[in-house]
Amino acid sequence: MTDTDKAPAPSRRALIGWGGAGLALGAAAAGGAVALTREGDDLQPTAAEAGAAVDFHGTHQAGIATPVQDRLHFAAFDVTTEDRAEFVQMLKDWTAAARRMTAGKAVGEGAYGGLAEAPPDDTGEALGLKPSRLTLTLGFGPSLFEKFDLAGQRPEALVDLPQFAGDNLDKNRSGGDLCVQACADDPQVAVHAIRNLARIGFGKVVIKWSQLGFGKTSSTTPDAQTPRNLMGFKDGTRNIAGTETDRLQKFVWAEGPGWMKGGSYLVARRIRMHIETWDRTSLQEQEDVFGRDKGEGAPVGKAKERDKPFLPAMKPDAHVRLAHPDSNGGATILRRGYSFTDGTDGLGRLDAGLFFLAYMKDVREGFIRIQRHLATDALNEYIQHVGSAVFAVPPGVRDKDDWWGRTLFSKEA
Repeated sequence: MTDTDKAPAPSRRALIGWGGAGLALGAAAAGGAVALTREGDDLQPTAAEAGAAVDFHGTHQAGIATPVQDRLHFAAFDVTTEDRAEFVQMLKDWTAAARRMTAGKAVGEGAYGGLAEAPPDDTGEALGLKPSRLTLTLGFGPSLFEKFDLAGQRPEALVDLPQFAGDNLDKNRSGGDLCVQACADDPQVAVHAIRNLARIGFGKVVIKWSQLGFGKTSSTTPDAQTPRNLMGFKDGTRNIAGTETDRLQKFVWAEGPGWMKGGSYLVARRIRMHIETWDRTSLQEQEDVFGRDKGEGAPVGKAKERDKPFLPAMKPDAHVRLAHPDSNGGATILRRGYSFTDGTDGLGRLDAGLFFLAYMKDVREGFIRIQRHLATDALNEYIQHVGSAVFAVPPGVRDKDDWWGRTLFSKEA
């Protein structure tokens, strides 16, 4: 977690669970849709009400600077086919399905009415549900560039993350050849989307791990109330807004290589919180750990949440002080994290925490620089990073004839 993550409010539909590393039963979208208004390539929050549809096409993929939705289903996949043409066709099929689901339509010919002897094109749980601002964002992991003769196309900024202090990573919750981030205001819509992409990809890809999230812990909407993480503190006070084109250009959108122009880099970290220990910690120590007060969210010595922090007033190991751009040579990342609770660990302790998602122009100058500086963070006593992955997120799908990954896989591109 960092100074610009946030959390909270449950939505109208209960969180949906799933078994093992496999598919979740969920639902997608059907019915009418109202598109978010655009100003250039920046989504405006004015039409960000639940039920609306987010335009799938654009210079950048939706789900990065888009106003953050309430729910998440994130899935990392491993590629099982060795046939490049077959994989490319799957990306085209995924694009067609994503285009329909984000618009509130069923996949293919739908969930019923087709050949009785054949499985339907759509799994059907989303029938009657609104699009719920569903966005689907695709990324390519470092290991994908070991396949399909792509080694020479791997961007320098897509580095394998080093081992950080305190890491206790589970290989079954880490890595992946590619990922899909599904965000929506209805969890059933998000889960349905991942389920149908996994079904379409059968025989070409397999889910390696996945994560459900609720209570967004970050916002890209300037005037939105700052949510709280599961530790009860406001997160994401100074996060990059989706309307800040200058900061997005400086810190988020990639410049190269050519196939990545307009894309970004994603770091995903599953951070478990030691909830029971935190809950027995005094209020004063909790506030010292973060460097902000718990009620207003104001930095030490200040009155309001958005007052500029005076870092020397905080303890040297305060989280805000160590994570702040002024302490990291200006390093800034865009956060889209979510809270999670995945039952208990068998010892009566909650398996809960933050599923950290952050987008940046360069992993080396963004996440790695900040995370190394957090080695002495007082918060480390109460959290542990247990899952990790990094992905290159290609530019957006421009129009109805474009497809995910075209700039990487199409030689003429």
